[in-house]
Amino acid sequence: MASPIWIRNLIKKTFSQRFFLSKLTRVPPIGKLFDKALFEGDDLIILPKNDVIQVNRPLDPPENSVLPSEVVEHFIKEANYHWIMNSCICRESSHCKSYPTDLGCLFLGKATQGINPEFGRPVSADEALLHLERCREAGLVHLIGRNKLDSVWLNVRPGHELFTICNCCPCCCLWKVLPHMSTRISSKVTKMPGVSVFVTDQCIGCGTCTQDICFADAIRLEGDRAVIGDGCRGCGRCVESCPQNAIQIRIVDESFVSRTIGRLSDLVDLS
Repeated sequence: MASPIWIRNLIKKTFSQRFFLSKLTRVPPIGKLFDKALFEGDDLIILPKNDVIQVNRPLDPPENSVLPSEVVEHFIKEANYHWIMNSCICRESSHCKSYPTDLGCLFLGKATQGINPEFGRPVSADEALLHLERCREAGLVHLIGRNKLDSVWLNVRPGHELFTICNCCPCCCLWKVLPHMSTRISSKVTKMPGVSVFVTDQCIGCGTCTQDICFADAIRLEGDRAVIGDGCRGCGRCVESCPQNAIQIRIVDESFVSRTIGRLSDLVDLS
């Protein structure tokens, strides 16, 4: 039975409490319970934005270049079922003023047939691809993979037949709670394989990159230089924000797309 509309309304009303709840996961017994109920078997990957990538090899002609967006495009073309949410519950809950609220999550897989039709609509593969293009044009970042939390709140089963593609902004994303959660749970959201983000000698320590740019709080100033910590998920927003072009994101593994696809393909049945 699909989740009723009041579930969505309840989530929106309690969304502001997410930081408090995430801190509770650091209490071992509570953290294990949260993990079992909402995050068991999860594997989510942040995809860098196409326009911030530097490939660590001579570039092919543009039409042959491999980009992070090809990962989501692969899964859309593989899936037989596609579902677009009418709106982003995170941005709606936070009354976002910077990014469009009507660009919601995209779900793939047979389990989408059980989603409440009041939440969104089934679409074709071409419509799904167009939706993701609109999300990228709006400056949103894709987070993809298996997320048990979605199958729970949507009340669809089985979880291995639901593939999540979130389109996240830095100000309202649910996963801003990552720095507050137990590592047992937060470690399930990772950067794309083969991605390296680093600060160059052009950095003057202006601090722009530390001002609500990183949703994972993974960049800070030490003296007159920005430092990127282990919590970096490789989204590339700091690259865009730097007025000195002092931060770079580079693909250091030519097989980054195939490695990512292979890892996620084992999680969800899209047939």
